[in-house]
Amino acid sequence: MTNLLIHGGRVIDPASGFDQVADVAVADGRVLAIGAAARDAPAGRVIDASGCIVAPGLVDLAVRLREPGHEHARMLASEMAAAVAGGVTSLVCPPDTDPVLDEPGLVEMLKYRAEKLYLARVFPLGALTRGLAGEVLTEMVKLTQAGCVGFSQAEVPLRNTQVLLRALQYASTFAYTVWLRPQDRDLGAGVVASGPLATRMGLSGVPVAAETIAVHTIVELMRSTGARVHLCRLSSAAGIALVRQAKAEGLPLTCDVSINSLHLSDIDIGYFDSRARLNPPLRQQRDRDAIRAALADGAIDALVSDHTPVDEDGKTLPFAESEPGATGVELLLSMALKWATADGVGLRRALQVLTSAPAQILGAQGPAGAGHLCAGGVADLCVFDPAASWTVSAHALRSQGKHTPFSGYELPGRVRCTVVGGLVAFEG
Repeated sequence: MTNLLIHGGRVIDPASGFDQVADVAVADGRVLAIGAAARDAPAGRVIDASGCIVAPGLVDLAVRLREPGHEHARMLASEMAAAVAGGVTSLVCPPDTDPVLDEPGLVEMLKYRAEKLYLARVFPLGALTRGLAGEVLTEMVKLTQAGCVGFSQAEVPLRNTQVLLRALQYASTFAYTVWLRPQDRDLGAGVVASGPLATRMGLSGVPVAAETIAVHTIVELMRSTGARVHLCRLSSAAGIALVRQAKAEGLPLTCDVSINSLHLSDIDIGYFDSRARLNPPLRQQRDRDAIRAALADGAIDALVSDHTPVDEDGKTLPFAESEPGATGVELLLSMALKWATADGVGLRRALQVLTSAPAQILGAQGPAGAGHLCAGGVADLCVFDPAASWTVSAHALRSQGKHTPFSGYELPGRVRCTVVGGLVAFEG
């Protein structure tokens, strides 16, 4: 393994508050030294980071890799290449693959194939119930031993509250984290957020109550079981208010929001633009404003890409029939920088919601030292130029999913180099 010296960059570690121009020496997959001591370290290769920021590698808690299920299209390779091109060194993938990640052998196969690519680190979520059918709990212990970092229903809400109670009781016994997107199964059956726009367009709506009823239920069951829960992709001001109350109460609750809900509202659907057909659906501007404020003050812990590559056939359909989802892993860093600039949020917080905060949610299940840039820590690094900009287009994206509501946007920040475990995984 070649030793690296990353020279002349502004080193920012959100976890410790370290922020100064310094050299970073990397050896044997770890950060050997930062600052003056780094100059004396043997370097097989020097990376010039002048004018760039050197940060911990990004940790994305919501990236669909489409494998198992799309091996013929080599989706795993393309989506992981897209991840490192976006500065993401660790990613969590939901269990709604084909077949569902409900068997240890499937999890082991996915991790094995991902490791052979020598790109980003992959942390699968196991299915909470067999086949995500919401009836029989999976063997969580065996799935954890196979490499799962938590358990989820992905986009399939549980109708049976008794099953959810048992799942949280079991997870609490073994200190597992249950990852849930809060949405009532019946109320959440629409395609856009309820409101004037849904009515005007004649599309079925998803009321805010679909989210708040689910949050109420989850929080109540957390109180009785003591389970640790991570809420995925909050979308409403009312949902955020409930999360604030639960956190104030001291419940072990964390949450994230997607780049889509952070920047867009239902108005951005425009004239039935299927690129804005998303789960959760885009809500009103007041919800978006509440999300931005909550991410800034820490009520929302992490920002995720909610990367969902959808092919041409899935999007070139009438809006209500099109497949929900958008590519996002390559946009994650730029979207955080855009939000920080627009709202006056410091660069440290912008990086924190992409690095140390999501790494903390992973906890001991993630790589030791992930999300933290310090001597002795794992050498997962992102070097990016904050002054450079780029335009989102199908040609610019490495992902096989070319559809995003941000197509045509000019965004700040270009990743120049991504290092994973001391190896250069991407250079741009």
